Amino acid sequence: MARTIAKDHREKRGHILKTAATVFASEGVARASMNHVARECGISKANIYHYYESKDALLYDILETYLSALRSRICELPLDGLSAGEKLHRIVSEVLLAYEGMDNEHKIQTEGIPLLAPEQQTVLRGYQRDMVRLLSEVLNDLAPDVFAGNQEKLRSATMSVFGMLNWFYMWNSGANETERREYSDLVARLTLNGVKGL
Repeated sequence: MARTIAKDHREKRGHILKTAATVFASEGVARASMNHVARECGISKANIYHYYESKDALLYDILETYLSALRSRICELPLDGLSAGEKLHRIVSEVLLAYEGMDNEHKIQTEGIPLLAPEQQTVLRGYQRDMVRLLSEVLNDLAPDVFAGNQEKLRSATMSVFGMLNWFYMWNSGANETERREYSDLVARLTLNGVKGL
């Protein structure tokens, strides 16, 4: 007979994901152990294996949960009827707002994704590519003559915008909503008009 799922399964799973993300971010994914995660969660090692059969399964669930939600939040923004400039402002603002409280999940992407199975990497990188593609399309709409089919130049510009947003995340993780909106406005205006536009 199959084991029934406890009523608080979802809550416990969420607690494990957040705690494991903290452990992985502080210890490094490769060095962190399921024993450490279980200890920080306040549960037994046997109990954590009830939820996840391996560290890789746990890592994948952390990143898939985070990136799929981030992808949905950014790529499903209601942008119809907005100018390209307004779309840019909306996207960069939403990215910074979405990063709030997700420092650990964001941090472990770089180390964590290459450690996963190729098919899992494909799923996660697909979420990332969708967000990059959306911003690229907006930047191309802003200055089609500048990029003129030069995909490398467009990619460089796109990743530069994400780089500015990730800089803020790295050095201002405790920023509140107002500070995030103010910085996202600066990034959008800098992208649109250069330094003189600030």
